[in-house]
Formats: sequence, C-alpha cells, structure tokens
Amino acid sequence: MADATVLQPVLVMGVSGSGKSTVGEALTRALVNRGQAAEFVDADGLHPQANKDKMHAGIPLTDEDRRPWLDACSARIADVQQSGSRCVMANSALKRAYRDRLREDAPDLFIAFLDGSRELIAERQSHRHHEYMPNSLLDSQFATLERPGPDEASAAVPISGSVDETVAAILAVLP
Repeated sequence: MADATVLQPVLVMGVSGSGKSTVGEALTRALVNRGQAAEFVDADGLHPQANKDKMHAGIPLTDEDRRPWLDACSARIADVQQSGSRCVMANSALKRAYRDRLREDAPDLFIAFLDGSRELIAERQSHRHHEYMPNSLLDSQFATLERPGPDEASAAVPISGSVDETVAAILAVLP
C-alpha cells in the first residue's frame, strides 16, 4: 500500500458553473475505484455565513472576506491528508494568491483547472440553481480569474465534453 504522504491533494478549480463539485465528486469516486483512499470536500460548505449571505445577495466577495474561508480550506485539506486519504477539493481559487495560500499547507497541491468559455458556462448555469452563487456573478468570476501559471502544478482540462471525459482527462495528467 502506498504511503499516505504521496497522496497528492487535488484542487478542482474554476469559475462558478464550471462543474467543480460534479467533477470533484466523480474524480473522487474514480480514485476510490482505483483503490486509492480519497475524500471529496466542497469548499462552498466552508464559507462563513457572512460570505454566504453576501454571495446570495449577489455581492462579490473581497479578498478580506475570503481570508477565513481560505484558512478553513487549507486546514481541511491538511486534515484529510493527515487521515491518509487524498483530498479532492472543489474550490473556485480564482486568484493565484488564493492558490498560494492553499499551497502553504499543501505544497504538493495539484490543480485541475476546469477550462470553459463564458458562453458554455452561462448556458450550463441557466439550467441550475446554486445556493450561494447567482448567475449574475459570472462576469465578476471571469474578471477575477487568474489562470494557473506554468510554475503551478496544474493542468487546464476542457469541460466541453461529458463529466466522464473530464475526469478521464484529469486522471491522465494526475501525478
């Protein structure tokens, strides 16, 4: 059995509506089916209530708003890793600074960036309701997005196909 320290955590990131939770859950199932201990964490559930209230009201969060949330996300990744499981976290992590904060406690964090056009994501959002993220914030999300850089352990994964195709693409590049 592999040493738990080699179970690199995976951040499934992208703008609202890109499929982070759906893909993250499916990726976790695929890893478990391959015999890996893996746990899915949806970072939306780690937001303090004040953040949830702002997002529900259509008010974009500030970096200051996100600080306690990122701290909670980082702590949760560490907890899962310490339990011997690979953490798969769905988290927008739109800015490099946010991903850098997560890497402070998980330096080997692998980023699966769910890459899709604004048009594709707007179409997908029109068919769903998100508790904290109204569709009106999509433009704000794209304006804030800083794509992972070449120095980040990451892969841009197209989301134009099925969930299974997206998961297969992540598994193909996951160290």
